[in-house]
Parts: sequence; C-alpha cells; structure tokens
Amino acid sequence: MTDTIRRFKAAAVQAEPAWLDADAGVAKTVDLIAEAARGGASLIAFPEVWIPGYPHFLWLGAVADQVPFVGRYHAASLAFDSDGLTTIRRAARRHGITVALGYSEKDHGTLYITQTVIAADGSVLLHRRKLKPTHVERTLFGEGDGSDLKVVDSALGRLGALNCAEHVQPLSKYALYAQNEQVHVASWPCFGLYRDLAFQLSAEANIAASQVYAIEGSAFVLMATQVISPAGIDVFACTPEQRRLLTAGGGCSRIFGPDGRTLTKDVDEGEEALVYADIDLDEIDLAKNAYDPAGHYARADATYLVHRREGRRPVVREGSPAESVFPAFPSLDEEIPEP
Repeated sequence: MTDTIRRFKAAAVQAEPAWLDADAGVAKTVDLIAEAARGGASLIAFPEVWIPGYPHFLWLGAVADQVPFVGRYHAASLAFDSDGLTTIRRAARRHGITVALGYSEKDHGTLYITQTVIAADGSVLLHRRKLKPTHVERTLFGEGDGSDLKVVDSALGRLGALNCAEHVQPLSKYALYAQNEQVHVASWPCFGLYRDLAFQLSAEANIAASQVYAIEGSAFVLMATQVISPAGIDVFACTPEQRRLLTAGGGCSRIFGPDGRTLTKDVDEGEEALVYADIDLDEIDLAKNAYDPAGHYARADATYLVHRREGRRPVVREGSPAESVFPAFPSLDEEIPEP
C-alpha cells in the first residue's frame, strides 16, 4: 500500500498550447512543471490534449476542410514511448512532482485523447483514453474502453482523471466514485468555441459540471483549461464565419474542494497562469458524511452499475498469454542531466 501524504499543494494549468508543434509543446510543459515545483506544488494538472492543442478545426467547417490539418495533427501527437513523453517524465522526476498530462496519443494510425499520470519518480501511475470522443471529435480520435475508468493509489492519495464532456456521463463518473477517488483531474479545452451559440460548450456550464463532480464524488477536483489567443485563432480560422465561431480567451482553471467550494481565485480568461490550492485529504471524510453516492448513500437493491474493466482488443490470440492493457513505458534508469 502506498504511503499517503495527507496535505500538499496542487496546481492546475491555464495556458495556451503550442498549436500543432510537439517539440514546442514538450518544452512548454517542462517549463510549467518547473514553475509549479518552484511554487511548492506536489501535483500539476494539464488540460485536455494539451499537446498539440485542441483540434478546433474539427468544429469550424465541413469534413473536407479538415484534410489539411489531419496529417499535421497526427505528426504533432505523441506515442507513449516517444522521446517527448520521456522528456516530460524526466522533468517530473527532476523536480519531484506528480504530473497529470493531457495529450493526443498516437498509436500507429489511430489517435486517442489520452491522460497519463506520472509519479514524482518518473514512473507512470495511470494511462487512460477518453471512452467516447465528443461529437465531431469522433472523426479524428478512437475510443477507449472499460479499463480506462480507473483510480490509482499514489503518494498523494487515490488519483483519477476524465476528459472534457466525460464529466456529464453519469455512469463513467460513478465508476470512479466507487473506486474511492480522492483527487480528480478534470482536463478541458478552452471555452472560446461557439460562444453564445451553444451553452453546453460554455465555461459556465462546464465549470458547473466540474463542481458537481467534486460534490458528488467528495473529491478534490483540479480543473485545467486551455487558452487561445488571436494568434492561435489564426492557426485554425481563415474566414469571417470561422472567426465568429472561435473567439479568444476561454480559460477558466480552478480547483474545487470535496464539498464543492472553489479554492482558487479566478484568473482572467485570456491569462496564462497556474492556479494553486492546498489539499487536505482529511476533509474528504467530512464531505462524505453528507453524501457518499457509492457508499452509505447508495441503494444497490434499486440501482447498480456494471463496470466491465477488462481491456478491449480487436484480436485475441488463442493459446497466448493475455496481453497487458497498460503499455510498457521506457525505463528511466539512465542518469538525468542537470537542466
């Protein structure tokens, strides 16, 4: 059983990605890890597909208009055993900080919306993929499976993570609540897309979804969001109509306590910053005394969830040992050069 630090500081990122540039994205990630460590954080949470940035082109026109972007997005995505991800793992170990990274994972010809949680020693605690990409995301990304709904032990308590609109999927949330999650990473894009056109995509709606997660799960929730600048809009928007659909700003990172309280000060939606909060895991017991939907507040005689946790693979080789769902990440045994 992992020894748990009951009190620590956590940070959630609010920043603009290095759009469609893996190398620059890795470099910015390493810089933010160092900044969070200097700020006293033991955990830093990054937004959804932070590398290489959210693919806004999916929402700005016909599928045919996506073609010029698709190859670039694949090329800028990270494989689990890539040099870029290894560099980020080394940064986590160098600075002694746990890193929850959101990125586009490249697995040969398929991309996944992935979250990898890296321990302070550089080892990988959790590697998960978004179960169902949202709406037009399905034209670019593949799906995860039941093995991706997982909470893991860490030195900072029991950690879990979901991406974006997974926070409005009651069954996926309940699967994590039932695993006694204590610290949850809620990774989001920016909220400058379809502003005033689709309230479901707004900052207000999705802040509420993240806050409800904290209340329902009696967990600390780190909500990490992207920002987009006018220069970032230029990467994706070529016409006046596209610029009407994608506007600057959209950041709203914050951290919630297990009773739903906001623990951080609001940051301007266009500002790049780390937001910090002090985490005290003992507060969870008080919150669960009121609500514990997978514990004393459950009614399994009336409703219950069936969670199939085995990995789904398209080929099962008869007579061969079962393949691990968790990928074999490269070793970090070699010495780490000084920064």
